[in-house]
Amino acid sequence: MSAKITCFLPFGTKEETTITVSELRKSELVSNIFIVGNNAEEVEGAEVLNCDALTNGKTIQLIAEKSDSEYILLYTKTSALTLGQLAVERFYQVATDTNSGLVYSNHRAIKEGKVENLPVIDYQEGSLRDDFNFGSVLFYDAKMFKYAVEDVDAKYEHAGLYALRLAVAARSEFMRIPEVLYTEEEMDTRKSGEKIFDYVDPKNRAVQVEMEEACTEHLKRIGAYLEPKFKDVAFDEGDFKVEASVVIPVRDRVKTIEDAIKSVLSQKANVDFNLIIVDNYSTDGTTEIIAKYAEQDERLIHIVPERKDLGIGGCWNEAVNHEACGKFAIQLDSDDLYADETTVQQVVDAFYRENCAMVVGTYQMVNFKLEEIPPGIIDHREWTPENGRNNALRINGLGAPRAFYTPVLRKNPIPNVNYGEDYALGLAISRHYQIGRIYNPIYLCRRWEDNSDASLDIEKMNAHNTYKDRVRTIELKARKLLAK
Repeated sequence: MSAKITCFLPFGTKEETTITVSELRKSELVSNIFIVGNNAEEVEGAEVLNCDALTNGKTIQLIAEKSDSEYILLYTKTSALTLGQLAVERFYQVATDTNSGLVYSNHRAIKEGKVENLPVIDYQEGSLRDDFNFGSVLFYDAKMFKYAVEDVDAKYEHAGLYALRLAVAARSEFMRIPEVLYTEEEMDTRKSGEKIFDYVDPKNRAVQVEMEEACTEHLKRIGAYLEPKFKDVAFDEGDFKVEASVVIPVRDRVKTIEDAIKSVLSQKANVDFNLIIVDNYSTDGTTEIIAKYAEQDERLIHIVPERKDLGIGGCWNEAVNHEACGKFAIQLDSDDLYADETTVQQVVDAFYRENCAMVVGTYQMVNFKLEEIPPGIIDHREWTPENGRNNALRINGLGAPRAFYTPVLRKNPIPNVNYGEDYALGLAISRHYQIGRIYNPIYLCRRWEDNSDASLDIEKMNAHNTYKDRVRTIELKARKLLAK
């Protein structure tokens, strides 16, 4: 076989890098191997490329210049790579058979001394999030790579590799090989619930600014960017008995539902409001607690739906289409609390102040005892009135609590699922309307062992990510049609 692949990898320790180079050198398909980094040391069988990290735009452009083969293999980690039997040959075969711009595969990871299978998911048109997990071996068509580099800004320090991926995706398909082709070392061993807030960590702000810029440019290139022009909201549709309704869907939350109820009924507001609880056939005593408070306070409307196939989204549909629902519907999860007695009023005020169809607040992470835990306050300051709805396609959530102008909500049925329904709804509403923001904490998000995303296995995480990527794909197609 003639050499057909140029490889690039960052320098780790000399021992680790030497192992990776020797693994790659086992394949006759590999021509040149470049070690990327400003402090890289010489390793036999490879050439040092003095430059910044793989995430740097200039580095991505330099890789394109240095590649003189059909394909480019990027290894993105510094730990030692172990390739499976004929793994490089398999990447090459699939790439040539499918003419894909990028090929990636399932793999194994060594986590704290244990080896685990890490299946990855298929890339979709809407897989715009910058944390999409391809694994650490990226196999690019070199010609496509060089075309795509034209859209990678040299000034990027953090978003170079992300911008490259988007640019390649705009020009070709990606192909996942559903086989384990290599083993890598997993450095981030935190639970899923601890990782999901990385993009709102203030120390990552510079990274996020670049990622947003790269994503926005991509949306413009593919015709899915929405200018900051929004439909006005008159707030005069419908005849509502109260101004606001707090909506709590619940099933089997006997430990927390009473706290949630009290936090709503203790609200002090200048408008009439009620509390609608959709009790989705609880069996642990939750129903009895709700019934007790409903007898004491007529503002609590206790709904047990006729249907028995409802997820959280379906329960929301029951609430917002109920005759008792107010002009604004405000979210409260059954294991969370409002921060103080002003939350409802602050949300209502935000609707009128910002003329929006949806309001998203700021929340504080707490444990079961309501003590603050890292990362503390989640304010989603990455949202801007001008570009928030475009950047929303890149991130995995919009924040909490979420509140909606009920007539708009009734025209946008909520997906009947237990995960991601709020994100799907936020994307759909933001397509036409402004989303208002409250940046002071008005909500306490309780993190405990019964949370839906506190600690997920890889299959569940993949299912969640696949769903949100599909939601983004649907939204992306809708925005392309709207932009025409």
